[in-house]
Amino acid sequence: MPEFQTVARVGEIPEGEGRAYEVDGRMVAVFFVEGQYSAILDACSHMGASLASGHVEQGGVMCPWHAWRFCVKSGQWLDNPQSKLRQPVYAVRVVEGAIQVAPPEPPAAEAPPTTP
Repeated sequence: MPEFQTVARVGEIPEGEGRAYEVDGRMVAVFFVEGQYSAILDACSHMGASLASGHVEQGGVMCPWHAWRFCVKSGQWLDNPQSKLRQPVYAVRVVEGAIQVAPPEPPAAEAPPTTP
């Protein structure tokens, strides 16, 4: 399992807001909502806007470009909960005042096509 990386200190992310941090070459949005930290991929799956700069309300973040909404904990697309579309989520922990995020898992290698 990859090592957690410190991205911020407790108190640096105001309640009800998010901040973007680079974790292993990928931008991750870390949110502090209802006293808990969570992290999702920062780039909106629609057109790539930074979700960390979006408005946070009722556990969801609204994309600042086109108002798509995602759950800050599960990554679920809140505008269409039945959709399989969701933002990748990352494990977050707090250790001695440091907010730490687990690096994104590398993409799974695709199996080569098989010939009959």
